[in-house]
Amino acid sequence: MGTLFWMAVGFLSGSIPFSVWIGRLLLRADIRRYGDGNPGAANAWRAGGWPVGLLAGLLDYLKGAIPVGFAYFRLGMDGPALVAVALAPVLGHAFSPFLRFRGGKAVAVTFGIWTGLTVGEVPIILGALLGVFYFTIAVDAWSAMLGMAGLLAHLLLRGHPPVLLAVWAGNTAILAWKHRADLRQPIRFRPWLQRRLRGSR
Repeated sequence: MGTLFWMAVGFLSGSIPFSVWIGRLLLRADIRRYGDGNPGAANAWRAGGWPVGLLAGLLDYLKGAIPVGFAYFRLGMDGPALVAVALAPVLGHAFSPFLRFRGGKAVAVTFGIWTGLTVGEVPIILGALLGVFYFTIAVDAWSAMLGMAGLLAHLLLRGHPPVLLAVWAGNTAILAWKHRADLRQPIRFRPWLQRRLRGSR
């Protein structure tokens, strides 16, 4: 089947607002009233605890991993077609028509599409990077951007093909747009690290 068809499948898959629907079904609540108002797994976690957040995050992850993994490993897509299909779930999540195009920040689905492209390699590297930056940087948006910058370094050092670099560029641009409000804040360390740094002077 054609690239446009699989782009549509990926976009539709990504656009399903699992976190919002799970909140309504299990909690009888709108998770967008919690935290930063984002319709994603983090606010599902805040609204209903770790079981609800974990379920929402897993579904957001799978809606990226399944269509991209099928297109890459089963259909053998490559080149610009693969870039378009890989970015479609991220765009669907970020600009979901089910939510009047006000979707989530696309972090979980980002892990999904990279699983579909590299199995465990990139998700493990990106997860480690994000873990370090979320632990040390107070502005989560900057943690996400620094994590993606570290991922670029990994892709270049490992000599990955240009198609994955193109996916990285598109993915990073979407994440930057969705985090643009928080990126206006300066990068700053978390209070515990600031205290440690002051104490070491």
